[in-house]
Formats: sequence, structure tokens, C-alpha cells
Amino acid sequence: MSLKQRLIDLIRVEGPLPLSTFMQIALHDSSEGYYATRPGITRDFITAPEISPLFGELIGLWIVHEWRAMGAPSLFQLIEIGPGRAVMMQDALRVAARVGGDEFLRAAKLGLIEASPALRAVQSDALHAYTPQFFDTLSAVPDQPMLLVANEYLDCLPVRQFHRDGEIWRECVIGLGANDALAFGLAADEARAPPGTAMTGACVEIQPALDLVIADLAPRKAPFRALFLDYGSDEAAPADTLRAYCKGAQVSPLDAPGETDLTADVDFARLARLAVQAGLDVAGPLPQGLFLLGLGAQARLQQMIKANPENADLIFAAAQRLIDPADMGARFKAICLSSVNLAEPAGF
Repeated sequence: MSLKQRLIDLIRVEGPLPLSTFMQIALHDSSEGYYATRPGITRDFITAPEISPLFGELIGLWIVHEWRAMGAPSLFQLIEIGPGRAVMMQDALRVAARVGGDEFLRAAKLGLIEASPALRAVQSDALHAYTPQFFDTLSAVPDQPMLLVANEYLDCLPVRQFHRDGEIWRECVIGLGANDALAFGLAADEARAPPGTAMTGACVEIQPALDLVIADLAPRKAPFRALFLDYGSDEAAPADTLRAYCKGAQVSPLDAPGETDLTADVDFARLARLAVQAGLDVAGPLPQGLFLLGLGAQARLQQMIKANPENADLIFAAAQRLIDPADMGARFKAICLSSVNLAEPAGF
């Protein structure tokens, strides 16, 4: 039985599902969830590290700089959440090993937080030289000095949507329409959108798991930094941004659950507020293009072109996608959450 049919049967028995529950099942069902069984990196979507090694290399420089800024601890947890095919971490560690040397490599204990069994196998093979340890959650990571990076992880966290229905608010649910087809609808009961969100529009979108990210970070022993790169807004709360992708094309989120990537914009303003309320230091959010340029993207690009002049146009075009405000440079943001009393992180 397909995941779509199982969802239909579940709704028929239990009633409509909140959108967040639908997303969680569609992405992470152990037998047919998208990330659990058939993640489509480069097929359905492509991330910055897959576009150009420039991205991961600059992250590697950032990691070494921040390790030194924390006092170069002799043991620290180097954590990536949602490593995908491990392309970014491979590029980052190649540069970090060259810049940080043996002292860095001895100190760094690589840990990967990955929910997908299929991707864990890929990551384990790609990073076997660094003997990575896998964790199910951030709370399971040893409470030691830590540098954490996460690229395009937050956008995959399930969202709750609240829609204005006249003078009241109702939560978006997935129910059954004509011929028992999956359909968007509104819950029968009145709902109240979470506090602190903009209530002037017709729809507001919330990622409850942002609270959990902060709850896992805040009690950790200092020093630590957590760098997140993703797409979203740093101004108003997102409205209806839920999207699904298959083979590079946008499709309906309800057409083929488990077979398509589901994603939504990240509310960076809310993430920053939550971090400040929890006593963390916050740098950013900053447009990705400015962040990468602040890490030396232009100089590194020139080095790459000089080393491979026959591919200069391709190298430049790939880097431009990451930096140009008309492409990923403005829509994608970087934000760094840190324990207190550390210097401003590089790039910000």
C-alpha cells in the first residue's frame, strides 16, 4: 500500500491531519518517507555545496577561524545537521585540515545528525576517513565545546499554518475531498496563532521545531556556535510558503507524498527572537552573498579560476549563483547563534 493510500485511510478513520503531521509522515515515514527512503538531492533539488565547492571550502575556513576564536580547545564537537550527501563537509574538512593542521584534526570530533537511513549510508562512506559519529538529535551530542553547521536543514522542519476565517483563526489541515482525494482544509475548531507572530495578514506559518532547536542549544556548556544557512525572511513571519519539488519542478504537496521534497521558508526573525530570549548571542541574519564575500569568496574564486583556467566560465557562473542577490545571494540567509562572551563570528 502506498504512503498516499495509508494517509487517506488514516484520515478516514482519525479525521483531518494538521499540516505539520502530514509533513512529518511524508518526509520521515520509516518505510516510504521521502528522506527516509528516496532523498532526491540533485534530482529534485540542488543545494549550495552541490553547486560549487567554493561554498564548503569557505565553511571550512569559518570552522577553523571559530575554533581558534574559542581558544582552540583540544577537544570539540564538529556537528553538521542534515549533511545531505556530505559534499559540504568533505569540502570543509579538506580546507580545514590544510589550514588548521594536525592540531585541528586531533581536536575535531565529527558528528552528524541525520534522520535518513539512506543518507547516513552515503555520509558514512563519504566521510569514513574522519570516523563520524551519528546522533539522532542535538541533545544527544556530548556537552563539550561545539561548532555546528546546518545548510538547508531548517526549511525541512514541519510547519503549522493558521488562516484567518473572518474574525477568527483556524489551523490548516489535510482532509479528504472529492473521490477521497487528499485536500487542504481548515480545522473546525477555532485556533489561536502562537504569540509573537504578525496577525495582520490572511495566513501565518510557524515552525514549532525552531523552539526545540533553541531548547537544545541554550543549556549547552560554553563555548559553542551554531551556523545556519537557509532561505526565508528576516522581517515578517512567513505566510503560505509550503512547496513541493519533484525532478526540479514545483508540484502540489498532496500529489505524491513520500515521493517529493517538501519545504517552507524559515522565519529568521522568530529564530533570532527565540535565541535572544534564551540568552544566546545572535549574529545576523545576513544575506548569504554578503556572508560568503565576508569570508573571502572573491579571493578564493580567483584562486579557483587561476588553477583551472579552462573551466573559468563554469567556475564563475557557479559561484555567482551563490552570491548574486538576483539568485541565491539575497534570498538565502546566514545566522549564527552562540554562547555568550565570544567575539563576533567571521563573515558577520
